[in-house]
Order: sequence, then structure tokens, then C-alpha cells
Amino acid sequence: MKTTHKLLMANRSEIACRVFQGAFELGIPTVAVYAPGDEGARHVTMADEVAEIPGYLDAKAIIEVAKRLGVTLIHPGYGFLSERSHFAKAVEEAGIQFLGPKAETMDQMGGKIAAKEIAEKIGVPTVPWAKLDISKSTDAELKQAADKVGYPILIKAHAGGGGKGMRRVDRFEELKSQAEIAAREALNAFGDGTLFFERYVQNPRHIEVQMFGNGTGQGIHLFERECSLQRRHQKVWEEAPAPFLPEATRQGLFESSLKLIEHTKYRSAGTIEYLVDQSGEYFFIEMNTRLQVEHPVTEAITGIDLVHEQIKLATQGKKYQLPELTGVRGHAIEVRVYAEDPSQEFIPSTGVVNHLIWPSGPGIRVDRGIEVGQEMGTSFDAMCAKLIVSAPSREMAVKRMQFALHETVVSGIGTNLEYLNVIAHHPKVIEGKVTTHLLDHEMKDFSPKPSEFDWQLLSAFEHSKAFQNAEISAPQGAATSLASSADLWTSVSKELL
Repeated sequence: MKTTHKLLMANRSEIACRVFQGAFELGIPTVAVYAPGDEGARHVTMADEVAEIPGYLDAKAIIEVAKRLGVTLIHPGYGFLSERSHFAKAVEEAGIQFLGPKAETMDQMGGKIAAKEIAEKIGVPTVPWAKLDISKSTDAELKQAADKVGYPILIKAHAGGGGKGMRRVDRFEELKSQAEIAAREALNAFGDGTLFFERYVQNPRHIEVQMFGNGTGQGIHLFERECSLQRRHQKVWEEAPAPFLPEATRQGLFESSLKLIEHTKYRSAGTIEYLVDQSGEYFFIEMNTRLQVEHPVTEAITGIDLVHEQIKLATQGKKYQLPELTGVRGHAIEVRVYAEDPSQEFIPSTGVVNHLIWPSGPGIRVDRGIEVGQEMGTSFDAMCAKLIVSAPSREMAVKRMQFALHETVVSGIGTNLEYLNVIAHHPKVIEGKVTTHLLDHEMKDFSPKPSEFDWQLLSAFEHSKAFQNAEISAPQGAATSLASSADLWTSVSKELL
């Protein structure tokens, strides 16, 4: 298929690889960009053309590369510049199609405060909330607003996400000091210390609805995702559809989401996020004006390729037709594999990836951003890959995820694979009745423990010549993970063969 288009990916790692595959399938040539230190990343090897930029937040450099290479489409991925309206505006002013919403829509829905105001205006339920300006508000004004919202209160940053700039407050005496800490953290992380606070919903579920709009006020929902399994506000395990969700709640979520899409004339893929309490009442919290990390589970249950749809919308213009939904196809689950050390408070793990085994088989998909020989540092996000499984039922999907995790080996760096394995076998996760507090409450003391195999392996080779020649040592604290075991066995085996 001939095309006059060329796509630049203004991002890196697994999402860049994912978009490059989608572009290839539609016959569109691609351009990868990389920042210093990321030359060996997998996404660099997948594009037709490659260009170096000073950094992934350098909008000007990215657009200059795009113009020089004749790019007609820019996909922002997620993170970095994906929700920066100034970038979307600059891209389109350069005569290039931005594969996401318009800049003005980002300003409307990308900011948590503005999005809440719009939701309230059109009758979408929100958690009781108030703006918070520590530098200008008197103690009396803060107390009045806090009493109106109700305790416990959750202080949140207007910009960014991932739990940064977020604090729970149970009484007024803590409000000002915690808000000042949250403002500093938000300013450091996002360059914006603006805060707001909302009532803390006790033991809720985090449910989100995948949306796709054509930019004229027409849009569709692609069902919901359960994203309650989080560690310190960071999603760990996502699935679709959400289990045990009352049908009235589900339909209300869809109706509210469609209202927001129609009101804003939203274009491209976006996700609307809600908290759902134990009674089934739901509250809008924010919108992510981009493709989400967990989009593969939606693709699995709908059969709709969201990257294809983004590209088609940008290239077909008025001829574009929204996809038709035929219902939910089974169940899908995704987990995020990170280069991090659970034995050291999940700090990023560095090193060179020297061995990889990815799972395969029916209903298993791996979206990966690493390959053997790649160096993992601390300059970029620690996500290595996403494991996605789909099956006719949730019970089978959980079993398939257990299998996929068991089959996965990443060595040379520390990973959270053992943590994910424990989650996949947790009784409440297997049952499907989860909340946003489950992992922080029941796995807060998680620490990798040496398996019986680890100890047997160390004992068997401790005094052998092969073990001495292998030049390997027991991991710190003997807290080996599945990945460490595989690395150890590989090293020893090479000396024996």
C-alpha cells in the first residue's frame, strides 16, 4: 500500500515499539528519535529512520527533526510530551498531524481542576472537592473549604500523576503542612505546584473507561477496565472488563463518559477515570488525554486496534468512521514488568540485560521495550515490558497470567517479577474482589525471599571449581528472585558445558 505519510514517534521503549508495529501494518514509514544514553534502546532498531535529540521533552528539537525528514504524523505515546498542550499546538502549527486530541481539548480535560469543573457543569458525578492555594488562603478559608469537602481529605497535584504531590489528611491541624510538602513535590516533579483537595473515598475501586472520539462530538466507549491493583498509586495489574461491577454502575460510567466526549468534541483515544465506592456509586476524578499504558487489555476484549484507529483518524479525515463494537470477547489482564529491586524499596535497578525468555502460547502478548545487551540506567522510565493475556473467562485469564509470569526470565537486572507472581496467586486477586488499598495493605511488607532452588544451587556449587570460575556471588542478603536464579543457573551452566 502506497502512502504519502511518514510517522515520527516522540517517545521511546515499548510504546514506541508498539506504535511502530501499527504503522508498519498500515504501510506507513517511521522515524525514531533517541536521547543521549538511549542509543541502544530497542525502539531505535525498529524504525525506518533514526535521529538524535537532546531529550524527550525537547519539543522544538522533535519538531525540527520531523520537518527535516518530511514527517506528516507525530504520535506522542504516553508520558513526556503526550499531554502537553503546547507540544500538540506546535506540532499542528508546523503542518503536522498530532495523533491525539487538540491542544484546547488538552487544556480543558488534561488539567484535573478544569476537568472537574466541566464534569460538574454537564452533570457527571464528582467527589466533593475544592481548590487549594496555600500561599494565598488564610487558615479560616482553608478550614471552611476542608469542612465542606469532608474528612479524610486527599491532597492532589493539579499536574502529573503517579502519586506524586498526593497526601492524605485526617484532621485540619495536618492540612497546611501536608499541603506545603505536596506542593513542593509537585513543583519538583511537574514544574507546577498547584494543588486541589477532594474527599478521600474509603476503600474504593479505580475503574476507567476507554473512549475514542472523532473530533466532531461523536464518540464511542470501548468498555471499562479494572485498575484497582496499585502500589503507592502506581498501577501494577489491569484487567478488562471489571469483575463484579453492578450493571447500573457500568452503564452510568459509559453514559457519563460519552457526555464528556460529546461536550469537548474529543478527538482520538482517551481514558476517563472514576472511583467506585462499595455501594456502586461512582465519581469522576480525571481524564488522560492520550493512549494509556493498559490499552492492550481493551484491544483484547474488543478486537479493535487503538493505534490503527489513531492513524486512520489522522489520515482519512472526513472519510473516517468510528469502529463498530460487537460486545466483549472474554477477559484480559495486563501486568507491568519493571527494572526495580523489591528488596530495596523498589528502587530502579541498573545493569545490562544478558538473558531474556518471554512467554508464548495461546492468548499471550508481550509488549516489550528491551532486548539482550541493552543497558538499563536511571535516566529513563524503568518499565521493561507488559505481559498481556486473554482468555474466554476471567478464571482462565488469571491462570494464563500465572503461567506467563512463570515462563518469563529477565536476568542481568533486578525486576519485579517475583512481586507480580505473588500478586497473581493472592487469594483476593484470584477471586477478583479488589480495591485500591489491597496491595499497600496486604503486601506492604513484601520482600523477595530465596527459594529452595536458590539455596540448593548455591550449596551444590559453593565449593566447586565451576562455581569459582563462574565469578558469581549470592545476591545481597541472599534475597534472590526468579530472574536472579535464572541468571545464576545460566552462568554456572556455561562453565559446566
